[in-house]
Amino acid sequence: MEGTREIPLFPLGQVLFLGGCMSLRIFEPRYVDMVSRCLREDAGFGVVLIREGRDTWAGNDAGHPDIFNIGTLARIVDFDRSEGGLFNIKIRGESKFRIHGTRDGADHLLRGDVETLPEEREAQVGEDFEWLTALLRDLMRHPMMTERWGGEIDLDDARAVSWRLSDMLPFSPEIKQGLLQMHLPRERLTEIRRLVNKLRG
Repeated sequence: MEGTREIPLFPLGQVLFLGGCMSLRIFEPRYVDMVSRCLREDAGFGVVLIREGRDTWAGNDAGHPDIFNIGTLARIVDFDRSEGGLFNIKIRGESKFRIHGTRDGADHLLRGDVETLPEEREAQVGEDFEWLTALLRDLMRHPMMTERWGGEIDLDDARAVSWRLSDMLPFSPEIKQGLLQMHLPRERLTEIRRLVNKLRG
C-alpha cells in the first residue's frame, strides 16, 4: 500500500507513549537478532499492545498474538549486552503508526505494513486542566518515575502533559491503548480527568 513501510513488530503487554521510555530485557533469539539489526542499521521497531494471546514461538511454527492496530515506533536509546548475548535495552517512543497488514517473517518476527500517523497538533493545557499539571508535577518528584520520560517536559504543552500522565497513571493497558489512539491532546486530557476522578471515587 502506498505510504506504508514494513517494520518488525514487538507485541507487548504494555503501551509505549510518544516521548516515553521503557526498559526491556531481550532474551529470545529472534528479538536479540532484531535488536542487533536495529542497532547496526540505526532503525526502529514497532511496539504494539497484545489484545489477546501470547507472543510465543516453538519449533518451526510462529505463534503471534492478536494485537491492536495502533502502535508506537520505538528507538533504542541505550543498551548493554551480557556475556550470554542477552540485551538490556532502553527505548523511547518516537511516533504513532497504524498497521494495515501483518505477516510472519522468515526470522519468525511479526512484520507490519505501517503508516506513520500525523503529528498531533500543538495545544495549550489551559486553566481547566491546571490540576492535572499539578498532579504531573507531583508524579515527577518520585524517583521511580524519572525513567518513564525522555527528557524535560513542557508543562504548557497539552501533548506532552497528556502523554506523560497516560504513561504514569495506574490505568489498565487497554485504557492506555485508548488514550494512545486519541489524536487530540485536550481530548486525551479530558478523558484522563474523567479516569482520575473515577479512581478518586
